Amino acid sequence: MTDLLNPARAALPAVLSPARPGEPLLGAFAALRGDIDALLARIGGVLLRGFEVPGVDAFRAFAAAFGHPLLAYEFGSTPRSAVGGGVYTSTEYPAHQRIPLHNEQAYTREWPMKIWFHCVTAAPEGGETPIADSRAIWRQMPDAIRRRFAPGVLYVRNYGEFDVPWQQVFNTDRRDEVEAWCSRSGVRFEWKPDGNLRTTQLCQATAVHPRSGETVWFNQAHLFHVSNLPPEVRESLEELLGADEMPRTACFADGSAIPDAMLDEVRAVLDAQTVSFRWQAGDVLMLDNMLAAHARAPFKGPRKVVVAMAEPHGNLDQDLSR
Repeated sequence: MTDLLNPARAALPAVLSPARPGEPLLGAFAALRGDIDALLARIGGVLLRGFEVPGVDAFRAFAAAFGHPLLAYEFGSTPRSAVGGGVYTSTEYPAHQRIPLHNEQAYTREWPMKIWFHCVTAAPEGGETPIADSRAIWRQMPDAIRRRFAPGVLYVRNYGEFDVPWQQVFNTDRRDEVEAWCSRSGVRFEWKPDGNLRTTQLCQATAVHPRSGETVWFNQAHLFHVSNLPPEVRESLEELLGADEMPRTACFADGSAIPDAMLDEVRAVLDAQTVSFRWQAGDVLMLDNMLAAHARAPFKGPRKVVVAMAEPHGNLDQDLSR
């Protein structure tokens, strides 16, 4: 059966549940595949609830059954731990922190088309994974903002003490491997005198879905920009490091600063389109990563949600500087 968690707000996510409670999710794959594909293309997200998922291995096998190898988490912007076989922990930020809405790796020019979340342990309080329709976000974004962002977003990262170390981001401690990866991926790099790394990359602010042809809002300017930091942290870091050495920031394509007020408008649109649901242990949420963005609410108590990603897609061959 198909149901909606938020019928008054939006169709996202569609819900698929078993004809008999406790049916193994992997065993139901063949029967579910057609509905999942159709709902994912139309709605952007499907919540599989009430199925038996006995462990991470079963979740991994279900995600892999869609036919694409599960991806390694490369050029990551947040700390995660590998569970194994292409499955990772969700972002390891402190429980009291909120992770804003975003499409996975929209700060790069290659990203996964599909992403799965599996709730192993639901937090007793909070810990939801809010989601939103990226098509609706683009439609509701003020025209002036869409025009200003159209040339793209320039992301600058300074790795080191105040951000994820470059060795963890690139899964290597060899500079030549980092340089080769950056060259392949259109990322400008600079080794600083202290041995740390700065990268700069011009990426898309919006994107066109390769199958549906729909335009989506697709960037992480509001996460990378210094206005995402708590005011006291921002003030301390700017005083300590200076504007050029902030751990990460986002600029307009020409390198000019994005005003805080403009990103406040962006965040207001994101908030207006966000829907949320309470996790239940055993849930699996599957998103089309271009059609649906995701976030994380603060939580208390134990929480374990694992993630898998697949089907790389991007615009590495396009010249965004024109």
